[in-house]
Amino acid sequence: MRITAAIGAALLLSGGALAQTASPGPTLSAVRDRGAVICGSHPGAPGFSTLDSQGVTRGLDADTCRAVTAAVLGDASKARFVVLSSQARLPALQSGQVDVLPRTTTWTQTRDTANGLNFTAVTFYDGQGFLVRRSANVARARDLAGATICVTSGTTNELNLADWSRSNNIAVQPLVFDQNEETRNAYISGRCDAFTTDASQLAGIRSALRNPEEHTILPDIISKEPLSPAVRHGDDQWFDIVRWTVFALIEAEELGITQANVEEMLASPNPAIRRLLGNSGDHGPLMGIDRRWAYNAIKAVGNYGEIFERNLGRGSPIGLQRGVNDLWTRGGLMYAMPIR
Repeated sequence: MRITAAIGAALLLSGGALAQTASPGPTLSAVRDRGAVICGSHPGAPGFSTLDSQGVTRGLDADTCRAVTAAVLGDASKARFVVLSSQARLPALQSGQVDVLPRTTTWTQTRDTANGLNFTAVTFYDGQGFLVRRSANVARARDLAGATICVTSGTTNELNLADWSRSNNIAVQPLVFDQNEETRNAYISGRCDAFTTDASQLAGIRSALRNPEEHTILPDIISKEPLSPAVRHGDDQWFDIVRWTVFALIEAEELGITQANVEEMLASPNPAIRRLLGNSGDHGPLMGIDRRWAYNAIKAVGNYGEIFERNLGRGSPIGLQRGVNDLWTRGGLMYAMPIR
């Protein structure tokens, strides 16, 4: 009896008896009762969250939402999007209006602590830059001394601009707007000399201008902007689901699993692939969801590289290189924690 009990305890500690599905926490229960995952989205950030000609929300953030929805409900079409301004996005998550916020939101210490949010995993490493007209003959950010610079309120960009101006002793005149669309229109109409926000968003904005070649993004990056889906404090299970879904998309790219071959990969003998796709282990049930959670997410939106390429990469209108957002095996920062 004692030997049997000892063996059972050893199996439990080593992960050999993990079949029991975790009970659903408050957010997972609400999502299942509702039959949908509600995500906060941007009113218009090309490459991250914007409406296409059919009224469908497209972008890296939108696909992140769909991946989480597929992992939880098995059907990415059950993702719901609530458009939120920069000022409204955090209160909407705090109050429970949305389940997760994959909306170009920078992970900062204050937001992570005082605002009662948990950031899950970085989906895009960014930095703040400046968009200017080529005709202004501005080569570097320091040449903007005395310039009027458009910026959106309620963002890290507004604070970063003030810090950069002060620390470099460069006087600028911020022209602040409540909505990103207002900020963009002010720049287009010539009310300001430069537009500052995350460099990836500037690339998207530039691509949508009437004559993109008349505008340029300066080479200077003045901040770190790690963008990450956020959830509320107090529900570790939901935090785990969102975090590990992002990791699953990154891991899938590293393992060569794509939206097209994920079905075929179910037959792979590779232990890492078998764990990721639910053929071994109980990694989904540990979070209260199906063993095929990662398979469902990959089948719905593809791996991280596929998501990046179609929304932001060289084959998209924005045309960004992977850079630091490439896999760690290729010199980037994208690194998934082990699924085992």
